[in-house]
Amino acid sequence: MSNKIVSIHDLKREFKMGVEIVRALKGVSFDVEPGEFVTIMGSSGSGKTTMLNILGCLDKPSEGSYLLDGVDVQKLSRNELAVLRNHKIGFVFQAYNLLARTSALENVELPLLYNSSISHKTRHERAVKALEAVKLGDRLDHLPNQLSGGQQQRVAIARALVNEPVMILADEATGNLDTRTSYEIMALFQELNQQGKTIVFVTHEPDIAAFSSRTVTLKDGKVVKDSTNTQVRSAREMLAQLPIAADY
Repeated sequence: MSNKIVSIHDLKREFKMGVEIVRALKGVSFDVEPGEFVTIMGSSGSGKTTMLNILGCLDKPSEGSYLLDGVDVQKLSRNELAVLRNHKIGFVFQAYNLLARTSALENVELPLLYNSSISHKTRHERAVKALEAVKLGDRLDHLPNQLSGGQQQRVAIARALVNEPVMILADEATGNLDTRTSYEIMALFQELNQQGKTIVFVTHEPDIAAFSSRTVTLKDGKVVKDSTNTQVRSAREMLAQLPIAADY
């Protein structure tokens, strides 16, 4: 049994577009160890989105293998994939994907509703704890439109944490945020990683990738670079260097 969180070998994904076959991934291989903070980089058309969908168990490869926490996703049915996704992966999206008329607390409770073994009381307690972990313990009853973009993304991160997944999978999670708020979110991801959380962060921004410990770069469906970041930037320090905005 592998103790790797992600183990991908010779992964290929092909799509039929009319009479043409589009090869989105052309034999990708890499592993993610427990507690790693990995960014997957690539420009449009690199295969990054396809890779994200496979990592998130939203799609299956055409060839090759993907083991998530030792489980071969190729062998799972659609329902089994949904269960695995809900228990093993915490998703954070660029657009937050929060329910508009639902409080922060209720948004965070959502993934637990699919687990019938968790009581209402436990669900509530775990959601509160997750929101406190992202420093939103005083915003439990706020609706998304009562929160800033950065606060909404923190709710989304709390929702990703609440099921205690083996991996947090983030898709351009700072894409809609200004520089200061982006650094605040990356500081939070770095804190979570220091607590032992495994994070895979998909981005096209090199300055965001510099906050991770390793970067896998895709181009034309292949891994062209897999490098350890020897000088990981501290988002907290970068935040401190930003000029303070004037109040008007």
